[in-house]
Amino acid sequence: MLSPDPHPGIPEPEPLTHSTREIMDHVFFLSEEQWRSARESKQLDYVVIGSGPCGFAFAERMLQQDPHCRILMIEQGPFFLPDHVQNLPLPYQALRGHVVETYPWKMSARTTAQPAGCIGFQHGMVPFVGGRSLLWSCWSPRPLHSELSAWPPETVQAIEDHLEDAERLLNVVFADELDMKMSPATRERLSKHRPIFGVLQQQLQARLASRLHRIGSATRCMAAPLSVSACHPEDFEFAKYSTPAPLLALAERQAELCQAGKGSALKIMTDCTVTRIHQRDGVATALETSRGRVQLGAARLILAMGTLPPTTLLLNSFPRLRNAGARYTAHFVSFMLARIRREDFAFAEQLAEMELAALYVAGLNARDGMQYHIQLSALSDRQPANNSPRAARYMPDLVATATGAQLEDSQDHVILACSVLGELDFRSRDNWVRKDAQDDPAQNVTLQVLAGEADRQTWDTMDEATFQLLEQVLSPRGPCSVEYWNGTPGKGCWATSRPILEERRMPGLVHEGSTLWIGENEGSVVGPDYRPWGIDNVYVTGGALWPTAGSWNPTVTMVALAQDLADRLGARPGSPQTSKGAGDPLGLQHRIRKPSSVGVPRRR
Repeated sequence: MLSPDPHPGIPEPEPLTHSTREIMDHVFFLSEEQWRSARESKQLDYVVIGSGPCGFAFAERMLQQDPHCRILMIEQGPFFLPDHVQNLPLPYQALRGHVVETYPWKMSARTTAQPAGCIGFQHGMVPFVGGRSLLWSCWSPRPLHSELSAWPPETVQAIEDHLEDAERLLNVVFADELDMKMSPATRERLSKHRPIFGVLQQQLQARLASRLHRIGSATRCMAAPLSVSACHPEDFEFAKYSTPAPLLALAERQAELCQAGKGSALKIMTDCTVTRIHQRDGVATALETSRGRVQLGAARLILAMGTLPPTTLLLNSFPRLRNAGARYTAHFVSFMLARIRREDFAFAEQLAEMELAALYVAGLNARDGMQYHIQLSALSDRQPANNSPRAARYMPDLVATATGAQLEDSQDHVILACSVLGELDFRSRDNWVRKDAQDDPAQNVTLQVLAGEADRQTWDTMDEATFQLLEQVLSPRGPCSVEYWNGTPGKGCWATSRPILEERRMPGLVHEGSTLWIGENEGSVVGPDYRPWGIDNVYVTGGALWPTAGSWNPTVTMVALAQDLADRLGARPGSPQTSKGAGDPLGLQHRIRKPSSVGVPRRR
């Protein structure tokens, strides 16, 4: 236990070590005594389960309206990383993937029996403070109105009303705005320190905009919108966005306001799993957790814990809730790595030693109306053997990157990494989440996801669109000068032949959703006010609400709806409120710059 004594070690020695949890609890989180008081007091306005972008966005918005609002945030995992994994020293990137994910569900036998090149599993949860924001790729596009056609009009309006605030909170900046506002001299100095978004970004972006029609299924393109924190022209670093730092800043600010009598402390409890909501006649009264029971009193309960965990919690707690888990959607993924000789591009001599580009292309499987998009990350590196650690640090996409083996003989090439996401058909009755007979109430569900004909059509469409992008749009000399990596990331070779289906299609789904979809009537699970039908004081945020997956990365939209929920619930009765979107009292937000880019129309 950390000593409260201002003069520790007098007269007795202090312990030789402290645990990370002791230190973080002492400074930011609840101690055991404070936790006992919080869970028994019944003096809370909101209990938020989850500390990722949705939970943080809700708490930040609510405390912006009323600093006296009494919020308890419960996080399943411990404090693990202080920042996004790509902002940390390079060895931390070994933490990517399955090593940090948990899977609190069982995959059905039919799902795992699907052949190679098809769906095999759902990527897991990241059970730490900040959740998946520690390890996401930070691509943050807005959905177009037309891409939300199957969504309730009231929800679409809520998204559109809050998108700018959501982008501000997440520090969304377009790739063509990251470095091009700098003076040429500053950009030249910067290029010696890190890869820049410069000539490569501008030229590939212009080429894509003028030749988009060559991709028959494409609907739009733009510079990639990325959640990063460097927006000042003289910044030499940029950092990908994650929740822990702004969440701790919010907690610290609230602690100062509380001490001054001008607000309430934001209470955060870690290492605490909520296993059941106790309820009476559709009213949540208490939470059963791995660390004791929390009495809700008059507090409202906010489920900001991803997609499958809140579904499991509601299935266990409200057995009469209709349709929970009856619908499932996600994004299936292809990945293709290609290269084109640098000398093929007319602008080759203008490139700095190391440059990056990030482009976003959206499209549609016209037959079934399912959406897809391509995340293109481009790298030009004249000395890949020396620069590979810097490439790993700054690549726009966390997952779609080149390995050392793929870079080592590519010093004369532009590397093009394509992560391609397609929308799983939400209409399929073969896809569902159901409660099973497992004993642990935190993971007693089975997930089934089977690829249907519409999914196969969309997957074929988006793969072909990616080949068209590389061979017909970006390659100055056409298909003959595009080489693809054939084989596994660690063992393979460059060849002009396209990678086979089993090599390019990933078995893991991402961006799961729709298990608690929002709608205008009781055929849905959640109503337009974010409450599950028939439940009085429980509210849902996040991907579980999605009526359809679309293809766009969901985080900006999630945050926009979490902010809308906070605005709907408002501050405590009788408390002063600020106007929507007013100010930035915590200094957590950064400006967004949106000038028109070369050849790419802006949606604003």
